Amino acid sequence: MNLHVCVLAAGQSKRMQSKISKVLHPLCGRPLILHVLKSVEALLPTSVTVVVGHQRDEILETLDEKTVDFVIQEKQLGTAHALGEYLNQKPAITGQVLVLYGDTPLIPTQILQQLIHAASATNAELAMFSTELENPTGYGRIIRNPSNEVEGIVEEADASEEQRKIREINAGIYLFDIESLRNWIPRIEASNKQKEFYLTDVVALALQDKKKILAVAGKYEDLMGINTRVELAEATRLMRRKINHDWMIKGVTMIDPETTYIDVDVRLASDVVIHPNVHLEGECMIGGGVTIYPNCRIINSWINVGCVIYENTSIDSAHLETGVKIGPFARVRPDTVLGANVRIGNFVELKKTSVGDGSKANHLSYLGDSVIGKNVNVGAGTITCNYDGEKKYQTIIEDEVFVGSDTQLIAPVKVGKGAYIAAGSSITDEVPPESLAIARSRQTNIEGWVKKKKSKIKDKK
Repeated sequence: MNLHVCVLAAGQSKRMQSKISKVLHPLCGRPLILHVLKSVEALLPTSVTVVVGHQRDEILETLDEKTVDFVIQEKQLGTAHALGEYLNQKPAITGQVLVLYGDTPLIPTQILQQLIHAASATNAELAMFSTELENPTGYGRIIRNPSNEVEGIVEEADASEEQRKIREINAGIYLFDIESLRNWIPRIEASNKQKEFYLTDVVALALQDKKKILAVAGKYEDLMGINTRVELAEATRLMRRKINHDWMIKGVTMIDPETTYIDVDVRLASDVVIHPNVHLEGECMIGGGVTIYPNCRIINSWINVGCVIYENTSIDSAHLETGVKIGPFARVRPDTVLGANVRIGNFVELKKTSVGDGSKANHLSYLGDSVIGKNVNVGAGTITCNYDGEKKYQTIIEDEVFVGSDTQLIAPVKVGKGAYIAAGSSITDEVPPESLAIARSRQTNIEGWVKKKKSKIKDKK
């Protein structure tokens, strides 16, 4: 039987108190809705459609139109109305439709498979998930008859005081027979306090038609929806704990997992050691034997085997080859490539710079828009002056160059292979290979100057 997926993401997310659509809020490096789509992708459905409305342009920009279809709900008149729009624009689909919300990012593929298999085994034309909460405020309650069969779902706004005491809630994930659903949706009325068309009313219609209904109990941690910042923080905690657990099982050492923050698209090799308060964000690749000391942030970067990242270092969109040692207090900005066994020390900043194998810049330097060769020594306080107020220019330092401390390299400029630059120089012209460049004012000593100055001050008094 064909399986179709419909993800509802048209709501205004009022409880989130945000100008950003709820489904676009990030969770461990990925918008909420992309977590949902990742889970359903493994089901190999015939089609996947997202119903959009509020902030639809921003949502469409986030999703891949090659793999996901879209239905626009022009007026947000409730969940049943959204699903009705989906059915109206998909008149030819048959089989089953799995309906989820775009704010249920923790749902595992295996749980969805269990719902599908359970519905098939019992011939249920409507199957759904339920779960129990200590505090079910804000959720629709599952109403059961004395035989423990589902006989309805009531939204909190329409629930009586007695019904609000029920702890079993509707998780908002359904599996419908499409033909039955086409019969039910037009019969739903907006007879509630919100004057909206609720998808939960389908349950009562299914009972009227004497259709088989299945409610599968699940864990709240798998099924939770994100409606507030508090729930987003809780979902983040749950997902990070799972991510860290899975990596430790695969051979990664975390000194304190509770203060280790790893996004879902990070990849780690075995024998990586991560100290507290490390953030690995985006699509990072961390090679075997890498050690990352406390308070480091690494974003969208490739860190090869045996590198050491010392404390308080920031690395963004960079590539580090084998054996690089960097930090503490270093900053590596995008488009930087560090060759094997490069050493970047404290308070060094690099931007759009490649550094060849074995080179080092150990202290207090800025290297931007530069190409630096192999076995180069960059002295403390070296600055590549790459910006003239309008354009940026490149500095080229060839292999085996020695750059003395407190040197300014005024780009565009090139330093030839094996050259030496004297400390305190401002280099404005090309330095030939194996030559010594000195570009500084000659020192002048005026003897007795201090004594004369103090004498003049005394006379004025």
